[in-house]
Amino acid sequence: MRRLPVILAIVLALVIAGAAVFLMTWDIPPPTAPVEKVIPNERFPR
Repeated sequence: MRRLPVILAIVLALVIAGAAVFLMTWDIPPPTAPVEKVIPNERFPR
């Protein structure tokens, strides 16, 4: 019965380490939403 908490702590540490490695190596694609902005004519030099 004394080994159960130790085993659970080791498993939890391995899961957290695995999740950290997964998040560090995951190539998350950037958002690709188009951006449209209206620029008034007064901002352009003549």
